[in-house]
Amino acid sequence: MADDKNNNISIFSGLEHLGFNDTENIEIFKKEVDKSEKVNNEISESQKQLSLIYEKEIICPVCENRFKAKAVKISAPRMVKKDSDFFIRYENINPYFYDVWLCNICGYAAMKIDFERIKGYQIERVQKEISMKWKGKSYPDVYDVNTAIERYKLSLLNYAVIDAKASAKAMNCLKLAWMFRLIEDFYSESIFLNNALQGFNEAYYNEDFPIYGMNRYTTMYLIGELNRRLENYEESLVWLSKVVTTPAVPQKLKELARDQKDIIKASMAAKLEDDNTLQEPLPEEKKNFFLNIFKRSK
Repeated sequence: MADDKNNNISIFSGLEHLGFNDTENIEIFKKEVDKSEKVNNEISESQKQLSLIYEKEIICPVCENRFKAKAVKISAPRMVKKDSDFFIRYENINPYFYDVWLCNICGYAAMKIDFERIKGYQIERVQKEISMKWKGKSYPDVYDVNTAIERYKLSLLNYAVIDAKASAKAMNCLKLAWMFRLIEDFYSESIFLNNALQGFNEAYYNEDFPIYGMNRYTTMYLIGELNRRLENYEESLVWLSKVVTTPAVPQKLKELARDQKDIIKASMAAKLEDDNTLQEPLPEEKKNFFLNIFKRSK
């Protein structure tokens, strides 16, 4: 059998005088993609991810089970950019995926910073409301965004059951919103942004600072930014203006607040222009046209 090159030459021979002299590399039927190559690439990426994580032994404060929690090596993630609500986008590996620790025996889950901060009465609630229903699950060696979403939801469920601080529930909701942003599920993102906003509002007035590393001014800015993302523009401007006008706020944070205020003003102006366009009176000739139609119908 002739090779593909000779086959193509014979198929298209005779067209040279029409200007088609380089037809030997044209394939009539595209070769099927080598699926094994795709699988090998996935395995290679998985192996790369595995090299960037390690296991840390944890003792569950609810059931005292010892288990291995996955953690990302400090030097592994590479920051690409930071969104205006502090969501950091990473390359190589995403540390957000490994932020929740979960005991597979009793079902207790929390963000790692909170995992050991659980009181006696809260342990009883987990045992009654979580452990009694928990079925357990084996997770893969490498986590993806969907695994992260599930684990953040388990964490949030535990926070709700133990009646954790508003700031804990708010931060958990914010990170869930970020995960949905990654997969461009903007409807789900807005749901969790709204819950995060409610929690941070409550925490601002009722909790001591810092809150998850944020001082009062940073929290003030975040509340303004979450309102902006949810299109609560007037409320957002109130909070962002507080940031700009408070003397003790660092200049960098003030600049960030000013930038968001400018975005809001531009959005409000565009919306006003759209509303005015919709409400514009009909041109005179169109008015007369409709009047004539009604006259004829009499």
